[in-house]
Amino acid sequence: MQESPFYELVMQRGIERGIERGARENAIENTLAILTARFPHADVNALKPALEAIADLNRLKELNLMASLTPSFRAFQHGLEP
Repeated sequence: MQESPFYELVMQRGIERGIERGARENAIENTLAILTARFPHADVNALKPALEAIADLNRLKELNLMASLTPSFRAFQHGLEP
C-alpha cells in the first residue's frame, strides 16, 4: 500500500521535530553536566528551567560551549540572561 504525499509530509515533519527535541534535550543535559563538573558546589539544577525555556537549538549549543569556557558559574548565569 502506498502512502499519500500528505501523510509522508506529516510523518517527515514529525520525525524532524523529534530529532530537534532530542537535540535540545541533549544540549541541555550536556550543559548541565559540564557545569556540574566544573562548579560542583553551585546550584546547577536551578538553571534547568531557564535552559528548557530556550527553543532555539543554536542558542543552546552556544550556551553549551560557554559552559565549557566560562570563568565562573556566576558568569554563566549572567550570559544565560537574554
